Amino acid sequence: MRYLGMDLGSKTLGLALSDKEGIISSPYKLIKYETYDDLIKEVLEVISEKEVGTLVLGLPKNMNNTLGPAAERSLDFKKRLESACSLEVHLVDERLSTMEAENILIKADVSRRKRKKIIDEVSASIILDTYLRKVG
Repeated sequence: MRYLGMDLGSKTLGLALSDKEGIISSPYKLIKYETYDDLIKEVLEVISEKEVGTLVLGLPKNMNNTLGPAAERSLDFKKRLESACSLEVHLVDERLSTMEAENILIKADVSRRKRKKIIDEVSASIILDTYLRKVG
C-alpha cells in the first residue's frame, strides 16, 4: 500500500509518495491551486492513479504548540479531503520540516532557484517519512 504525504501552503501543495511497501518516501510533485475544489480533484486523481491507501498531511503548529492560520488551513483542507474520499487523513506535526528540507537541499548543492521549485515536495517527503517511522 502506498502512502501520500502532503505539505499544504497557501497556493501550493507539495506531494510525496511512499514505495509500494510503505517504507521509503520520495518527493513526487507540486500542485499549484486557486481553490480547494480544484486541489482536491487533483489529489483524488493521484490517489486513484498511484493506488494510495493512506493520506498524511503536515500540521504546521507554532513553536509554542498553538495553532495559527496555517494550521487552521490544514485542518480545513483535511476535513474537505476526507469528505471527498473514503480515506482518513493523518496529521503530522511539521514544525521545522521546511527548514530541514532547505538544509538537505543546500547540503546536496541544489541551486537556490531549483530549491525554491522543489522545497514543498521535499518537505512533504519529510512529513511522510516522519509518519512512516512512527507507524513502522
